[in-house]
Amino acid sequence: MKNKWISGVSALFLVLLLPFFNWIRVVNLVDLFSRIGVTKDMAKDLLTGYNLYNLLSFVQYANQGVLGLFAMVLLILAVAAIYFNVAFIIRSLLRLKKGKGELSLLSAGKCAFLFQFLTAIATIVFVVFSNVHFKMTGFLPGVPVILSAVISLLAYIYIKVLEKKERDKYREHGLWVELKKNWVLFVMLIPTFVYFMINNYLPMLGVYFAFTSFNFRDGLWSSPFTGFKNFEFLIKADLFRLTKNTVLYNVVFIGVGNVLQILFAILVSRVTVKWFKKTSQTLMFMPYFVSFVILKVIVYNVFEYQYGLINNMVTSFGGERIDFYNNPSYWPFLITFFYLWKNIGYGMVVYLATIMGIDNEIYEAARVDGANDLQQIWYITLPHIKPTFIILLLYALGSIMKGQFELFYQLIGNNGVLFNATDIFDTYVYRITMTQPLSIGLGTAAGLYQSLFGFLIIVLVNYVVKKRNPEYALF
Repeated sequence: MKNKWISGVSALFLVLLLPFFNWIRVVNLVDLFSRIGVTKDMAKDLLTGYNLYNLLSFVQYANQGVLGLFAMVLLILAVAAIYFNVAFIIRSLLRLKKGKGELSLLSAGKCAFLFQFLTAIATIVFVVFSNVHFKMTGFLPGVPVILSAVISLLAYIYIKVLEKKERDKYREHGLWVELKKNWVLFVMLIPTFVYFMINNYLPMLGVYFAFTSFNFRDGLWSSPFTGFKNFEFLIKADLFRLTKNTVLYNVVFIGVGNVLQILFAILVSRVTVKWFKKTSQTLMFMPYFVSFVILKVIVYNVFEYQYGLINNMVTSFGGERIDFYNNPSYWPFLITFFYLWKNIGYGMVVYLATIMGIDNEIYEAARVDGANDLQQIWYITLPHIKPTFIILLLYALGSIMKGQFELFYQLIGNNGVLFNATDIFDTYVYRITMTQPLSIGLGTAAGLYQSLFGFLIIVLVNYVVKKRNPEYALF
């Protein structure tokens, strides 16, 4: 690509503009401070200029929650712009290419400059919005904002010109041509797009609860902005123990659960007696429909200290009663057992369906070649269910920080003696919201932490899978 260094230098310059220069200037300080009710003690923490990384400190110190969401959006855009610009620079230096010619590299540059331009425009809109909110000229866009907008726009146009030449060279068409060619298919996607926007993406604005001290008088957008105080509360509330318990339980549930589901699916598939096969499937599937409330009753009547089934049997043989509900060491095993008991039959169905889809002629050919049952399972069945296992594993890892709330809450309840070994994020958040009615911010902060943790895990595992078996990766 001719003059590739121009776009690379532009991206590097834009990366340096974001964190090291003030994008927003604060003017008319005295008038502004009087309007927002800033005291002298607070005024010393306010600056005369802000970049997008410390703009949230103004929102927090000035107690201007109405600007909080906008400042958060600017921060997210700035981080995205930095990420895409750095990725483009690295790809330019290493000459990483995919597909035909430089098209993938140019697409990366186009994405980087587009995010940089959007960040600059959003900053200008923030300045206008803030001045309207305070009914005065209290903010002005800094010179870096104008430079960033102009350079990113020119670089984007330059990339588009190079991209057109590259597409003409390899006879590749762009998105606009694709839209005109398959417009009917894109129109059919509109209902799906609208559905996901309304039900999946718009509710994500509620993440802002995690950074506020919410109250119903001010509402979500005007409640006091608290920064990361809700997250600090989680850290002080033994974040490590909650993370460890949640992750370890889910690792056992996912690992042992999938192994047993595969094992039982294989065993059922090898059964030749029809009535026994259907009966065993039904019996294994039935526990899934047992209510957690009913499960609690069963567990309590089995393990209760005074009248429980096990303790009655132990005392009838001359032994001493076991205090299950005051001994945490038993419950990791009991919780795991009852989880597997309820879910093995349900999870087995997916693997059984995959096994039933394997061409029977493959097994017949293996038997002709002298393969016994174990060899057929090892060399035919397991390789065929491997893609299903990987997909289910990736989906499960995405929820590795989401515990089985109903299971833990019904079995343990509010028994504080067992919390050290059985407390997970979901039960902890539930107790907070029940004991502190307006702790919506704490609950949202915990949920955001869980989601980000699961996102990073699934991206990492998907990367490993993609390196070893690209066809099995989710993305």
